Amino acid sequence: TGCFLLLYTGEDACASTHGLLTTVAFQLGASGPCFYALEGSVAVAGAAVSWLRDGLELVSSAGETEALASSVSDSGGVAFVPAFSGLFAPRWRSDARGVCVGITQYTKRAHIVRAVLESVAFQAADVVRAMQKDSGETLRSLHVDGGMTANALLLQLQADVLGVDVVRSEMPEVTALGAAFAAALAVGAMKSPEDIRRCNHDGTSFRSARDDGWRAERLSQWEDAVQRSLNLA
Repeated sequence: TGCFLLLYTGEDACASTHGLLTTVAFQLGASGPCFYALEGSVAVAGAAVSWLRDGLELVSSAGETEALASSVSDSGGVAFVPAFSGLFAPRWRSDARGVCVGITQYTKRAHIVRAVLESVAFQAADVVRAMQKDSGETLRSLHVDGGMTANALLLQLQADVLGVDVVRSEMPEVTALGAAFAAALAVGAMKSPEDIRRCNHDGTSFRSARDDGWRAERLSQWEDAVQRSLNLA
């Protein structure tokens, strides 16, 4: 599975110049106004964890990755770019392929698993930076949902890479919940969007434990690994 980030822009259909897509966020009723968002799509996120399990057989279940990756303090210099079929937003490079760099004789299974989790956080950070450039807004927090958010280490890594709070939804399947809310409004079970706000609750928050110097160094290492993944197809 992939990773998809949305930045709500209201009734302004913001045209991206940094590799994102302008998409419809929602419209409540045929005569209601249309609201838009900027969208960034990452091709490989959860699919990289599935590859660890089914392809490399380094773990027996996706849930095992958190404990294994937490058994080491960092990735040991290993960087992984999961460009199995190219890179999507914001780079759009079909010639990219997966690479794993920085391996030494001291590299353990845990380092590779941690590098895979880090790759999800770094790809999301690439999209967030593009969104900030397009919108002119500074990210204050990132709200997340989906199956991968069960991995607390991943969310801590994401907070560390972005330098902002990452807020996990109390309900992991927000896409389905949103469709249910829209249906409830359509049939009158809910009277207004205010009813939705009263039902929607945040879960756990993850706050960055890293400084800007650490962040700049790791993002530079990530960018170097990405460049090595290009022109391979």
